[in-house]
Amino acid sequence: MKQKQFGYLNLPANNKVEQTKKRSPNGTELRLLEFLWRIMQKPKLQLKLWDGTVVGSDEENVPKLVINSPKMLWRFLMNPNISFGDGYSAGEIDVEGDMLHFMEAVFSSRPSLHDSNWIQRYALNRPRLVRRNTLGGSRDNIHHHYDLGNEFYRLWLDEEMLYTCAYFPDPGMSLEAAQIAKMEHVCRKLRLTPGEQVVEAGCGWGALSLYMARRYGVSVKAFNVSREQMQWARERAKREGLANQVEFITDDYRNVSGAFDVFVSVGMLEHVGRENYAEMGHVIDRCLKDQGRGLVHSIGQLESRPMNGWIEKRIFPGAYPPTLSEITKLFEPWKLEVTDVENLRLHYAKTLEHWLARFETHAQQIAMTYDAAFARAWRLYLVGSLAHFNIGALQLYQVVFNRVSNNNLPWSRAHLYKGASE
Repeated sequence: MKQKQFGYLNLPANNKVEQTKKRSPNGTELRLLEFLWRIMQKPKLQLKLWDGTVVGSDEENVPKLVINSPKMLWRFLMNPNISFGDGYSAGEIDVEGDMLHFMEAVFSSRPSLHDSNWIQRYALNRPRLVRRNTLGGSRDNIHHHYDLGNEFYRLWLDEEMLYTCAYFPDPGMSLEAAQIAKMEHVCRKLRLTPGEQVVEAGCGWGALSLYMARRYGVSVKAFNVSREQMQWARERAKREGLANQVEFITDDYRNVSGAFDVFVSVGMLEHVGRENYAEMGHVIDRCLKDQGRGLVHSIGQLESRPMNGWIEKRIFPGAYPPTLSEITKLFEPWKLEVTDVENLRLHYAKTLEHWLARFETHAQQIAMTYDAAFARAWRLYLVGSLAHFNIGALQLYQVVFNRVSNNNLPWSRAHLYKGASE
């Protein structure tokens, strides 16, 4: 399967810039590059041009952003956010030194929206039209990211095909063990009992739905609009004899109908779009029984700012990581009370370390199957995500909620951990 079928990047497949006669940078270019470094809050890195000229930090042994041509320099100066990602993917920009340290330096120096001026906001995060999460738009956005082919994700995810934050009670445990621990952690928070009816909104490849049915004896209706994922999930349910207990429905979460004891959503809220939070809250209220309860697991952030422009354009169209206060807006209008919040930020960083290591093991195969630009783009996405979680620019929230009339609540968190190591 070639990535061009997806109209993914439309960038050169090679990672070497065509060699042409290159002039030396002029004074205007150097002043503009220095100005850009300054409005980036002077991160501990250097900007290196095609002729060896260096602008930026005076410190030694800092990572370098290498711009390989005058044409790429001007594209970078005009729109650094998008052009850096596209330029790196095409091989027109490189990074010398540790790429993770480079990304952490960039993101750590980024000013808060409250502290930044209009020049910084425009230069570093130029406003762009975000693809909306309408019914049709959501299908297109999910297709862009998740329907790249199951074989691609099999190369670097765990055996369960879980593409969400794992849970590491022991930081040294394997990714496979940590993903199973995550599913168990979620189920314990939901306090599932046999015979209950569960609805899962955005079920990925179906691992959690099948785990809930197999281990806790519940019946599940799972909704997802990704064709590739749903085909995988249905085939697995049949193999495991759970097709009568778990129904995988290729449809949007907004079309959920019926009455359920439990609502769960792991890794979908990021794709909903905050303009649709009121509608999602209404869906939860509509489908939960009088004593219902649920859990939402989502990437988040500390202040409300748009998704990184390059990631939104090239990797995750329509994505937005909410703040914790924005997540609570799902529940408050519907008399749904939040009973527990846990932040698993460092667990997501650990998850990404595993994903990145596995991705690098198969990077050459990925480049041959898709192309070099695709492989470099996904490397940048994974490294950038790891950097965001390492420095706290992104969070991972698990929020447990229930009907305010439901007083059947645990008096402690003991149920989450009792016998968990068995």
